[in-house]
Amino acid sequence: GAVCIPIFLPLTVLFLICVNRSPDAALLQWPPPLPSLDQLWNPTAPLLLLGWIALHAFLYLLPLGKISEGLVLRDGTRLKYPINGFHSLCISGALLMLLLMFKAPLGHLFEMMLPLAVCAIAVSFMLSVYLYLSSFWAPPHALALGGNTGNPLYDYFIGRELNPRIGHFDLKYFCELRPGLIGWVVINFGMLMQEVELRGSPSLAMMLVNSFQLLYVADALWNEEAVLTTMDIVHDGFGFMLVFGDLAWVPFTYSLQAAFLVGHPQTLSPMGVAATITLNGIGYYIFRKSNSQKNQFRRSPTHPSVSRLETIATATGKRLLVSGWWGLVRHPNYLGDLLMALAWSLPCGFSHLLPYFYVIYFTVLLIHREARDERHCRAKYGLAWETYCRRVPYRIIPYIY
Repeated sequence: GAVCIPIFLPLTVLFLICVNRSPDAALLQWPPPLPSLDQLWNPTAPLLLLGWIALHAFLYLLPLGKISEGLVLRDGTRLKYPINGFHSLCISGALLMLLLMFKAPLGHLFEMMLPLAVCAIAVSFMLSVYLYLSSFWAPPHALALGGNTGNPLYDYFIGRELNPRIGHFDLKYFCELRPGLIGWVVINFGMLMQEVELRGSPSLAMMLVNSFQLLYVADALWNEEAVLTTMDIVHDGFGFMLVFGDLAWVPFTYSLQAAFLVGHPQTLSPMGVAATITLNGIGYYIFRKSNSQKNQFRRSPTHPSVSRLETIATATGKRLLVSGWWGLVRHPNYLGDLLMALAWSLPCGFSHLLPYFYVIYFTVLLIHREARDERHCRAKYGLAWETYCRRVPYRIIPYIY
């Protein structure tokens, strides 16, 4: 996997963009539509991408919002993080509105998708090389437990250092929620503006996709502090896997539905719209409530909102929730995520498989991540985890899986 994924995932991103731009948008078409070299490169693309990253690095350093501490590290210390991602989103939105006032051709992002993706992939490789080499100057306690096997390819892929920083600038935390996630919203908006240029106004399907995904990103940034307790921040090293996911995979594959609608407009019925909004609302409610409950319990188990929930004691001194959302299934946040993912694809209709790529991929990803969580928790909590699994037998979907 450490050898194949850095080769095939970048090719997958480029393949999906090419298929999306083709008239048939057929995932199983063979041979697939191949771009010419002039379609892959545009001298404006690296300027846009590096300028975008620089803008968000500047916003990251602004004294906005509060400073929060992460979980305790192996050496007993806590790192400090600026909680100002939502400010960055709002400033980015204001800049977009300013560009609209000056009639900037934001719809041109549709034509720039391929060269921008190529540049994002190149930046991912270069940053990953830097992270791998610089990790050899990090102290032993700063290394990730799973990223130091001695196999250079695997360690480059998974990440040797847990929290690589340049001064106080945390590279992993910055990439996790800033340029790629907000970039996803900007690309979506560019697709909407391209539809306006082609048809005079945005379609209802396009507005639904933009709204649903903007809500998801805004929620992530509004609750930015919660990311400090996630597996990505707490356990995983920062290597190619996360770098590429943050900077290339998220903005250029999560925006497939909006890009699809530019070339393949859909007409929605009032009943279909209502059902899709309802599905997204249910998914969002489950996702937000369960994540908030977990984060509150991790940070302050005695808080009134979680202190009455039933728990199981473990040998590590921590306790496992067996009631509330986490007594329904072991990963209720994954359930909410999957419901939202389906709602994002439904406005694209049922004539093509491509808009459902995200749902299919995300289901595989969450099942794989759940298996990783299972192994980690079983090793960490032992008998307490087995007791928890008997009490909460379903992993993601109640009575099904």
